[in-house]
Amino acid sequence: MSGLVDVLVTGAVSTAVIVRQCSARQISDDRRWWVLPGVLLVLSVREPGPVDPRHAALSMAVLGAEPAVGFVTGAGWGWTTRLWREADGSLWSKGTRATVFVWAGGLVLRAALYGAAALMGIGQSGAALLSALAVTLAARDGVLTWRAGRMDPAYGGSAGGMMSLPVWKERV
Repeated sequence: MSGLVDVLVTGAVSTAVIVRQCSARQISDDRRWWVLPGVLLVLSVREPGPVDPRHAALSMAVLGAEPAVGFVTGAGWGWTTRLWREADGSLWSKGTRATVFVWAGGLVLRAALYGAAALMGIGQSGAALLSALAVTLAARDGVLTWRAGRMDPAYGGSAGGMMSLPVWKERV
């Protein structure tokens, strides 16, 4: 894909994800949370020439730093998202103000990384951006899935365990 298409895909996915996170939404029990990050990662790997041959070592460092920033951003996003269960047992999530700060911090770090690479004359492709977005989404969804699995059911009891009900004795 061309750099413009990479930027458009990344922008569209980021916008859709951010808009979805700004409002409360029900989290399904779908086990396919890794599909979108996987598709983005495959698209980034298929990108020709992600490493600038004139600055191979520095280019590899930038290429490695992008997913690292993405992982930290995604994990922070997952930890700052509010999770709760409704009375019917459904699981809901919503981003908080801290989530916005995590996103802003991640964007600032990425911009600084891009700017530093540009100042050093390192040619950059969209592969780093797509891989960072894939890692961000995978880290976020992984943290949310882990947190959701540790939550107590809405009716009480312990997560993953049997519901403990009081034993009532009937009087005759």
